[in-house]
Amino acid sequence: MPEHEARTEVPGRYRRAVVPHIMVDDADAAIDFYRRAFGAREDFRIDAPGGGVLHAEITVAGATLMLGDASVDEAEAASFAAPAALGGGTSVTLHVFVPDVDGLAERAEAAGARIVQPPRDMFHGDRTVILKDPSGHLWVFLTHLEDVPQEELRRRLAAAG
Repeated sequence: MPEHEARTEVPGRYRRAVVPHIMVDDADAAIDFYRRAFGAREDFRIDAPGGGVLHAEITVAGATLMLGDASVDEAEAASFAAPAALGGGTSVTLHVFVPDVDGLAERAEAAGARIVQPPRDMFHGDRTVILKDPSGHLWVFLTHLEDVPQEELRRRLAAAG
């Protein structure tokens, strides 16, 4: 088994999750980036009457993500905003478990993602990379390596400083 290949299934508590819905400035470009960087598949799309994407759904490593253009009338009426409209920051980070976090990080960087934290084994039992996509959203991709009991998790966290 390769050193960083997933050793266990994705923990059950993460298999079913709240479905995030992000806003971007150019949904067509974002979907193309997610396809090239994360191997995403576009599953559904509703184009806005005045142009742009009102709503789209993609799948990234089995996880559903909803997205749309922040500039369409319906999004503006509900005060949805893309990270650029918030000064480049975001209050949400998207977490997705994948079988090969190193390969995904390499592909994502080549497609234009900025690596915030390179892949590394973390105290919580997952190999993790943090990146920022061209739309400004933060992503944490993880490959689950081991189940860590809470007591051991606290010990490792304290040891990590």
